[in-house]
Amino acid sequence: MPKAYFIDVQGTLIDDLGKKPIEGAIAFIEYLNTQNIPYLLITNNTKHPSNEFFNFLVSLGFPIKFTSYIDTFTVLQEIAPHKEVAVFGTPKFEDNLKALGYKIVTDKPKEMIITLNQHYTNEDYAQMIDYALQGVKVIGMHGTSIYAKEGKSYPGVGAILAMIHYATKAPTEVVGKPSKNFYQKGLNMLREIDNTLNFEDIEIISDDVIGDLVGAKKLGMTTTFVLSGKYQSADIVSTPKQ
Repeated sequence: MPKAYFIDVQGTLIDDLGKKPIEGAIAFIEYLNTQNIPYLLITNNTKHPSNEFFNFLVSLGFPIKFTSYIDTFTVLQEIAPHKEVAVFGTPKFEDNLKALGYKIVTDKPKEMIITLNQHYTNEDYAQMIDYALQGVKVIGMHGTSIYAKEGKSYPGVGAILAMIHYATKAPTEVVGKPSKNFYQKGLNMLREIDNTLNFEDIEIISDDVIGDLVGAKKLGMTTTFVLSGKYQSADIVSTPKQ
């Protein structure tokens, strides 16, 4: 029996299309609350400021506290301390970074930060590669392999980072899931409730094997894969050999 939980949001607690609670999701959180079982809602949210997305989940009926929530913005400033950065993502993502105090530049950035954008072009990828060859630190907001949008599957940030590394041999760093940076921050937050917790005491529940669960498994967590999100069958999931 796990002592604590990491619970993915998109595709696990809320559906990817309607952004509504998946059947049984609210009841599960209510059960954890009544049993005083520590948990953390974990999300690679980059579209909305942390408070805004948290408040959205509360508005859906999830009885959660902000201390039980973590997203990529929670960790980003520890990974990207320089405030002058190149950014690849949507205009909304750029606005979110500016609100955190980042200045977006194109000339001699210290770091480049990459998130999802279904409209990336070869020119965008060429610029990413050029920055990497210049020695600019390559930072991905998360490590997802694919993501679904309007009935199509697009390469996730993890796939883009893999392409950049393959093309340039430049090291890359991931802010959100499934990085140790993210999971360690989550563990530290859970230890505010129970300071005896370790990764081996945590069960993680998610709809993304490669983007969430493989990295968690390597750290010793128990993993539970659900088919309520991007995958409807476990047969199509292929994980790397350990």
